[in-house]
Amino acid sequence: MVKYMKDLNLNEETKTVVMGVSKNTLSNNLQSIINQLKEKEPVDKFGNILIYYPVSEFKVKKFVFIGLGCKDKYLIKDIQTIFSKVGNIIDGDTIIDLDSFSCLEDNLNSLCEKAVETIELVKYQFKNYKKDIKNEVFNISVYSKEDVTQAISYGEINALGTNHARDLVNEPRNKLTPSLLANYAKDLAKRLNIECHIYDKKEIESFGMGAFLAVNQGSDEEAKLIHLKYRNDDSDEITALIGKGLTYDSGGYSIKPKTGMAGMKSDMGGAASVLGAIEVIARKQLKVNVDVIIAATENLINSKAIVPDDVVVTMNGKTIEILNTDAEGRLTLVDAITFAKMNHATKIIDVATLTGGVVTALGTEITGAFTNNKDLFHKVKEASDKAGEAIWELPVDVFRERCKESIVADYNNSPGRDGHASFAAALLAEFVEDTPWVHLDIAGTCGKKSPHLLGPKGATGVMVRTLANLFE
Repeated sequence: MVKYMKDLNLNEETKTVVMGVSKNTLSNNLQSIINQLKEKEPVDKFGNILIYYPVSEFKVKKFVFIGLGCKDKYLIKDIQTIFSKVGNIIDGDTIIDLDSFSCLEDNLNSLCEKAVETIELVKYQFKNYKKDIKNEVFNISVYSKEDVTQAISYGEINALGTNHARDLVNEPRNKLTPSLLANYAKDLAKRLNIECHIYDKKEIESFGMGAFLAVNQGSDEEAKLIHLKYRNDDSDEITALIGKGLTYDSGGYSIKPKTGMAGMKSDMGGAASVLGAIEVIARKQLKVNVDVIIAATENLINSKAIVPDDVVVTMNGKTIEILNTDAEGRLTLVDAITFAKMNHATKIIDVATLTGGVVTALGTEITGAFTNNKDLFHKVKEASDKAGEAIWELPVDVFRERCKESIVADYNNSPGRDGHASFAAALLAEFVEDTPWVHLDIAGTCGKKSPHLLGPKGATGVMVRTLANLFE
């Protein structure tokens, strides 16, 4: 829990006070202490942490001083680095002197939002299935001469949407089937007071979503098409956020090796991201119109499952030859894209753990981006920079012709391993057509194998804050 406080009295009893150390950010009654500490350590060196336990001067039990250095300009990663350290060191009741960190950013409200967001991302814990679970409780007060109440609220909302996305991705496959994901979306929509439609298999069949349903053939779990509508603007502009919703991906008959199978519960990371984003958008009551669309299914194996050489008919009537059943995400997405267009989307952004190829190209720190519209891409890029979530544009158009190499269908779903990420995007582009579109491949950035700047190992909730920033 984080709250605003307008007065900072160091003679009132509290457990911890956190302050940034730079040339002009400390109050006079602490400057002499800092000068003494500087004789032993470079207290103001960027990222340095020094803990001071006062004996009699104050009723504060301890001070945490964090060096801010002396940079001409601080980047979002610098701000996240500092408040990540704050998040990792605080416990119990803590006061953060926000004004002492003012050199990091001129706008205190913006700084406060990023600070609170970062701390709550760092403090994230997945409520797992271990017998003994320790829930950490902390209370933070943010002191500033400016009223930063709304900034605190916004920071908490940013973290909440991201952490809820993390929860979804961290859930085991047997605890998050397509039906359970649909139930989560329905409950979320109810809490946010937005419109929600959950379509079952019979309704999906009536839409003619042959590609989506083909992926579902190998599973006993029924496919679900999830559609959330947020309307808070009088214009006809509607942005569709489409999330890949494979709650488990075995690869189908193009089966993954055992080392590639573990972790495939996260193949619905795109769905989690767009659900987290709509939560942030709705809680902030942004003046926009947004649809969330998720084609949720599993990709498993039984006697009914698709096999290489099958041909499927998509929602818009075009056909696709299956060369690789492990290239299934794009089959669900092409029908979701057509559904978005039929629901009057004027812009489309899809988020998907789509290809191993993007990991080969960009590693695990950068999300791959593909587009048919430079203006929309630049807006997404600007939003990602603000969130500190790196994206990098990769090509699409040069790969489109090879998606048409089939003697039995309009397209094939897997032209080859070379340029794999771009081939996947190229197939999506054929169904997007002229609608402004950005595809975000988060296969490398959806999860971390060890603790990192913004939290513990596991799901990252990547792109939640980027998408929310886009609409702000």
